[in-house]
Amino acid sequence: MNSAAVAPLISFTSLSFIAVLSLLSPVQAQVQKLPTLYSQVQIIEPDDPNTLRPTAQNNSVLSIEGGQRLMQEANQAVSAQNYALAAKKLQEARQVYNQLSNFYQELNASFTGIDNRVSDSQRQKALETAQKRDEATYQLALVHRAQNQPELAVPLLIQIIKSQNPTRDLGKKAYQQLFELGFVDAPFPRQGSSSSSTPSQ
Repeated sequence: MNSAAVAPLISFTSLSFIAVLSLLSPVQAQVQKLPTLYSQVQIIEPDDPNTLRPTAQNNSVLSIEGGQRLMQEANQAVSAQNYALAAKKLQEARQVYNQLSNFYQELNASFTGIDNRVSDSQRQKALETAQKRDEATYQLALVHRAQNQPELAVPLLIQIIKSQNPTRDLGKKAYQQLFELGFVDAPFPRQGSSSSSTPSQ
């Protein structure tokens, strides 16, 4: 093959290689964004780049069980009156449950009209993890109250009411906390019982 024929071949090959890289880069960018939930989560299996693994545990942090472990650690910290550690663990639990809920919602939308059984299952998981997220948020708000930081508690309580609806149990509790803090002056429900401002065990 003469040099005149080689030159177009090299140019074509280079263009093809660049085109392949441009197709791969968005996928790689998405994979790299997943572990940024917080520093404990890393991709450590090169053959399975979509698998998230914690650095110090055998079980995935990005799971319902991972969120439950963080909640348990937060409860232990509250029992020891280590509110700074409790707040850290509860914030991490919120992030885990929130990301799980978003992922399950995306799966639900993807399977809608294709497989209703799978779609309904993912929808239920999305609701379950959203509920756990709101429960972690409520506990975090109580920890902030225990630390005398109402300015941090109030936005969290309002998020809960928006997510839950004021008529649901957790929404009522969140509003009661706002009432106790003096952020609102109208009780709701009018004959509802008050909730404790101490983090629950």
